[in-house]
Amino acid sequence: MPKNKLEDLRNHLFETLERLKDDEKPIDVERARAVAEVAQTILNSAKLELHFWEVTGQEAESEFLGPVKRPELPPANGNGKK
Repeated sequence: MPKNKLEDLRNHLFETLERLKDDEKPIDVERARAVAEVAQTILNSAKLELHFWEVTGQEAESEFLGPVKRPELPPANGNGKK
């Protein structure tokens, strides 16, 4: 079974949106809501994964997000001067 990527999730969500707007054969609203809830759960999981890497200072590769590099953080004093 292939691994799903963030792009796949976007495609599923846009397909759901298109089916909601389809006048001839629309998707059931409750089913669309279920798709959105599952998508939100997946995104929350990815956010947690990113937060873990940020807190631990790790760089990693996520099967869902791809390569993840630790962002450069501004200096602690917040004015950009060292």
